[in-house]
Amino acid sequence: MTEIMEFEKIDGIGIVTIHSPPVNALGLAVRQGIIAGVQLGIADNEVKAIIIICAGRTFFAGADITEFGKVPVEPHLPAVFNVIENSPKYVVAAIHGTALGGGLELALNCHYRVAVPSAVVGLPEVSLGLLPGAGGTQRIPRIIGIEAALDFITSGKPMKAKPAMEAGIIDAVVDENALKQDAIAFAKNLITTNAPMLKVRDRNEKVAQFRGNSQVFADYRKKNARAFRGFKAQENIIKCVEAAANMNFDEGMEFERKMFFELLNSDESAAQRHVFFAQRETARIPNLPADTQSRDIKKAGVIGAGTMGGGICMNYLNMGLPVVLVEQTQEALDRGIGIIRKNYETTAQKGKMTMEQVEARMAQIIPSLEYSALSDCDIITEAVFESMAVKLEVFKKIDAVAKAGAILASNTSFLDIDEIAAVTSRPSDVVGNHYFSPANVMPLLEIVRGAKTDNSVLSTSLAIAKKMGKTPVVSGVCFGFIANRAMSKRSEQCNMMILEGVSPELIDKVGYDYGFAMGPFKMADLVGLDVTGRDSNELTVRGELVRLGRLGQKSGGGFYDYDENRNATLSPIAVEVIKDVAQKLGVVQRPNQSETDILARMLYPVINECSKIVEEGIAHRPSDVDIAMIFGYNWPVYRGGPMFWADLIGLNNIVQKLEEFASLYGEAFKPSDLLLKLAKENASFASLNRK
Repeated sequence: MTEIMEFEKIDGIGIVTIHSPPVNALGLAVRQGIIAGVQLGIADNEVKAIIIICAGRTFFAGADITEFGKVPVEPHLPAVFNVIENSPKYVVAAIHGTALGGGLELALNCHYRVAVPSAVVGLPEVSLGLLPGAGGTQRIPRIIGIEAALDFITSGKPMKAKPAMEAGIIDAVVDENALKQDAIAFAKNLITTNAPMLKVRDRNEKVAQFRGNSQVFADYRKKNARAFRGFKAQENIIKCVEAAANMNFDEGMEFERKMFFELLNSDESAAQRHVFFAQRETARIPNLPADTQSRDIKKAGVIGAGTMGGGICMNYLNMGLPVVLVEQTQEALDRGIGIIRKNYETTAQKGKMTMEQVEARMAQIIPSLEYSALSDCDIITEAVFESMAVKLEVFKKIDAVAKAGAILASNTSFLDIDEIAAVTSRPSDVVGNHYFSPANVMPLLEIVRGAKTDNSVLSTSLAIAKKMGKTPVVSGVCFGFIANRAMSKRSEQCNMMILEGVSPELIDKVGYDYGFAMGPFKMADLVGLDVTGRDSNELTVRGELVRLGRLGQKSGGGFYDYDENRNATLSPIAVEVIKDVAQKLGVVQRPNQSETDILARMLYPVINECSKIVEEGIAHRPSDVDIAMIFGYNWPVYRGGPMFWADLIGLNNIVQKLEEFASLYGEAFKPSDLLLKLAKENASFASLNRK
């Protein structure tokens, strides 16, 4: 008996119950409790089989990741597993909730596994840039086969109990409300039937056929090359599964540990672990009282049925809310609703929802051409053209019809929320809810807190983000908020470099090699140059390309020309436009910049702007900025975001390079005061994350 372990006997079955809230993580006390409980069962002559079960809401949800980086304390997980696996008596894992990571690995060391229907099993370590380090890569292939194991472990996707039983991971699915009783019955049956004492480590029939077959692993790498690009964990997992085929079990375990520690000590895993914790921190708002009450949201309104408005409408529909969708014309309204339906039907065709669910959500849309239809909505989100004059007019109309206590939200990407709020009679009800496009897909919601935004409005926005499955990042008021403001600096420098004679192709290559899905100019072509190059009276390359009808991929060409398969080649027309604009603007030519300097010019100004965002209090902490950039702009997760990456490079090195660039290119590269201060103190952005 320990503080967290209870041992009891029922009809010759020893039951080891672990209760270590909130998720029974496999920390030191839990490891000690498991060993103590199993050993009690082994030592008791009346006990013929042992069940390991957990109290609370879940089975062992995984390793205690707060122990990562600390000096390991015995007993380690392998010692726990040895006691279980080598028990002379049957050991049965009784699973409810989640058996993830080390929790599933523990269950795999038991001789048998039963689970309730709602239980979930998985090996999600890949999301932390790691691999299962306690036998998961060696045991899972022996149960479900090599190819299924590759998918299961490299994806980290969990599996429900029934498919897990069909795959062979679970031996029986038992009654949802009778796990303990049914596990006892299962164990008694093992005893009665003299069932074999199955050890997963000894099961080789599903791996032996792949011994020496390197082609299956080469094919898997090729098939997933795009998805796995830049990630070390997936490659090490593939190596470990290949080891399961080619090595005996003990050799495979030794190899797995080597691959695990290689990842644990890598920058990529450190970055992904940073992101894991940082994502959970964004909803912790230092000056928002914990007892702040959220407002009750039962009905939503959305103004604008275009790309953004339609996506926002879908977010609310997915929450189960009715949505009043307002447009200026019937044609625009019909078109927007048609696109929403098409999006849902595409999802249904992929098997991710039923047509009944599609119809149920479509039935929740209340179309209207009148603002008065918004009068009973609890939250009204404006998603109209990004013009202050237009938005001010819209908010005056909303203010005139919205009920008392309704939240008035703007989806503006750049504009001043306080100026918008000021035209209403209720500025405390106004907030920025900035979705990223496509709004129904992108995981970030930037919540812009105005000077007069009420705490209950902020709290409600955070709650809405959670229900939508989005990661919220709270921003103060400034032009562009966090993500757009910071990334505008990358755009400025990339646009300047092409005028200086650097090829757009080379800049795109540098961005791609760093880890972005595509470089800035290919991305501009994809989005549309008429979107990114409009509304400016300045002479710009993008503006000139638009004037020539070169709008990007949708018109057959922009910076690049595209064939029928959308293969890109740098456009001679774009090259001439760049030269012409550079000549008219008198830009000094510097065509021979190194890839190292191109990357620094692209991203060090972003780091500098992020530093200013933290310094000004626009973001609560540097890690919030990282999350905004990763989830809003697909900054490569294995880089950890600009703030984490800057710490890896060293802030002194960042400052030195910015000062060098400032001497060459001017004030745009002047280091921020915060960056200079931290560099002088030999400190890091990470040191500010808990403030």
